[in-house]
Amino acid sequence: MVVHMRHTRGHTGNRRSHHALKGAQFTVCKDCGAKHLMHRVCASCGKYRGRVVVDVMKKTIKATKKAEARKKESAPAESVKAEKTKKAVVMSEKETKKK
Repeated sequence: MVVHMRHTRGHTGNRRSHHALKGAQFTVCKDCGAKHLMHRVCASCGKYRGRVVVDVMKKTIKATKKAEARKKESAPAESVKAEKTKKAVVMSEKETKKK
């Protein structure tokens, strides 16, 4: 099929003139002074329009507990690896002494 009513470049450009992206606008939090996106909760204090919306301390405490648990789980595996490498070094030292 052939397009009968073709748009000119000018008409297409006029239509696309509104497609440009705008940059993000930041505002300063009145409580903590950190920058955050407009009409969004402040990530550092958890307040929006003067009232607490998100409990930031609760989230940080939960994250630290989770990180500590991960360290405890990975610590035994690392200690086993360290013991194996120590044994390998001791064995190689014994072999060099025999020679």
